Amino acid sequence: MTATHYTTLRPVTNKMEPPCPLSARFEGSFAYYTVKDRLPQILTKVIDTVHRNKNKFLEAHGEEGIEAEKKALSFFSKLRNELQTNKPILPLTDELPDTQIWNQYLDYQKTLVGNDEEPSWFRSPWLYVECYLYRRIQEGMSLSPPISEYDVFQDVKNESFFQSQQAMLSLCAHLQELKGKVNSLSNDDVRGDIYKLLQVSLWGNKCDLSISGGQDNSQKTSVLSSLDDFHGFILVDDMNSLWNILSKNRDGNAESRTRVDIVLDNAGFELVTDLILADALLSLDLATEVHFHGKVRPWYVSDTTKHDFDWTIRQCTATNNKWMSKCGQTWRENLKKGRWVYQEHLFWTLPHEFCTMAEVAPELYTELQKSDLVLFKGDLNYRKLTGDRKWDHTVPFSQALRSFHPAPLCSIRTLKADVQVGLQAGTAERLTAAETDWMISGKYGVIQFSPVV
Repeated sequence: MTATHYTTLRPVTNKMEPPCPLSARFEGSFAYYTVKDRLPQILTKVIDTVHRNKNKFLEAHGEEGIEAEKKALSFFSKLRNELQTNKPILPLTDELPDTQIWNQYLDYQKTLVGNDEEPSWFRSPWLYVECYLYRRIQEGMSLSPPISEYDVFQDVKNESFFQSQQAMLSLCAHLQELKGKVNSLSNDDVRGDIYKLLQVSLWGNKCDLSISGGQDNSQKTSVLSSLDDFHGFILVDDMNSLWNILSKNRDGNAESRTRVDIVLDNAGFELVTDLILADALLSLDLATEVHFHGKVRPWYVSDTTKHDFDWTIRQCTATNNKWMSKCGQTWRENLKKGRWVYQEHLFWTLPHEFCTMAEVAPELYTELQKSDLVLFKGDLNYRKLTGDRKWDHTVPFSQALRSFHPAPLCSIRTLKADVQVGLQAGTAERLTAAETDWMISGKYGVIQFSPVV
């Protein structure tokens, strides 16, 4: 990855002060439950995973591997204690490219609390401390050579992929059938088909291993057959706005080009739904190129890294199912020909809200400005888009984005955190009266669009 210029973060000024961030200091909130219960559970699983792979480290590195395993376990046990006893947030001590940026962000957080208080696990913004946990996990591995490159989440990501294989096969078969009749499809047919695959990509976001604490959360059945049943759970449906952008490529002249960017979330089943959507966008002449954006390091248990992306395509190509294998071959060819481009950037694994991107990572913001449509997958991206704040549910999405408007963008997300904007008046109250956990259960979803403003 090329060197990146970052600036020290300054508070974003707006005419209207945004609401306060979600935080574990609000007892009884999902943020509180996450920091109190879910994050320690994830750390415990990390400890178990590293210990279970002791023999692998011994075979690969001899006694040095065993000593590294002990060092990592000691680090993670200490980290778990810091978390559970609400110790102050500590500076990072490794030498990775973003260490200084994280430590600058800690200094920034110190300016937001009183002189008699330090940023800590239960007092600081939830978005910050949760991202910080995953960065500290990376620190623990980085400080434990020669096992520093080991992905502590790889096993559960791979298992989730294989557990979801039947559902993936049905999607691959559907895509190949669709591509077989592409020349006979009317515009209305194409719109209906792409709406189906957008919804498949939406409900694929249910498979989030950070929410399930790393427990099996795979997709066992075909999503396609359930779309009619699920449609009533889409709280914001802006697919028509997406069609207005995508259909221009189909209706345009031969020289027109439409670029779609997908900021990825989970590996496994969700990633396959995103790859199928991207394949369909090209095959149905709705886009000429698709850019994927992934994480530079293991993140939020199941987030997609370059290794996960490449591994998934290899697995699909090598399977003995002809439809899935054909998909894998096409996807490999798309990357080779530049019709698909995979990009990674440190910014996606920083704690910053996206409204600071133009200042903190200006070259990434400039890159997104080249896109005709940016699709942000999943909950973490939504939290960063909206600043993970206690917004009123009726606040317009574009307003909650504050200064982040690089291109027309859309969040495709099932709700698994207690932030949601852009709802009609009364909707949140109605949902709360029926289901108090509607914002965190993953039962509801949004396909929520914002134009450039």
